[in-house]
Amino acid sequence: MARNYQASRQWQRIQDNWITEEVADDLTTFKSDRRNYKISLWNPEVNGGRYLKALIYHLSMGLDEQEWARVRRIKNREVGNPVTVCCNGEKICLDYLQATLELGFIEQEINLAGANIVEIGAGYGRTCHAILSNYDISTYTIVDLKNTMQLSRKYLREVLDDTQFAKINFVESAGADNIRDPAHFDLCININSLAEMSPATVCDYLELIDRKCASFYVKNPVGKYLDKSITGYSESDTPVQIAMESGPLRQVLDIHDNLAVETAASDFITAYRPGEDWICVADGWSLPWSYFWQAFYKNDRSYR
Repeated sequence: MARNYQASRQWQRIQDNWITEEVADDLTTFKSDRRNYKISLWNPEVNGGRYLKALIYHLSMGLDEQEWARVRRIKNREVGNPVTVCCNGEKICLDYLQATLELGFIEQEINLAGANIVEIGAGYGRTCHAILSNYDISTYTIVDLKNTMQLSRKYLREVLDDTQFAKINFVESAGADNIRDPAHFDLCININSLAEMSPATVCDYLELIDRKCASFYVKNPVGKYLDKSITGYSESDTPVQIAMESGPLRQVLDIHDNLAVETAASDFITAYRPGEDWICVADGWSLPWSYFWQAFYKNDRSYR
């Protein structure tokens, strides 16, 4: 049966205009220009650099020592000139701040030592970088679109040592069904990318996870929003119309209403459940974005 692992209209537009074939040619400032703003965080040129730094500062001041220890083990975080603040003598950006919080959630549910991990949609590779820096895993497979994967491959080659980088397998999304080594994964990770795929592609990836994985961590929005004060676009603008087509959860809600977000979370847990044999063992709001939720699912399989 033919499967659909192609880019949605939303991500095809991003590939054509921002994450182009030349995206990895020069990493000097990519973390603080429009390449990274499209795949990693909100553009401070629109939302305000002052507020972005204030957000990073306040979140960083709330990290505990275990969370800071994870951050410190991640070397070469300065590659790409990220927007940072300095807390207790340590520079930190929003990406790696989120990474330590995500890993704290994940490690409560699975022992990552010796794990085979697959990530669907890795962005520039910050989650892979954080995991390989903190855990002695066996393999890390990245499944992504061609141009984005060129960026993650070059970035990870620069920030990781030879031993760490050798553990990574890069697989273009069109070939996701052909992954044979390893045959199965202990953990699949998806952070803010299934919500930007076509509904048919989401179904195919969830089926793939159901067949090949023993656990699944997902962090994505619980729905859509229409707020020109945030996006700068009106409802009729093409970027908004394309974004509204993506993901399994396309209902519009007030993303700054915690009760509306919590109500939508039950649909989130159902929508991202890979199959009937899967159980959601943990879920909750995911800092810092008001409408992002995270969940961890398990089934009865064990491949280790």
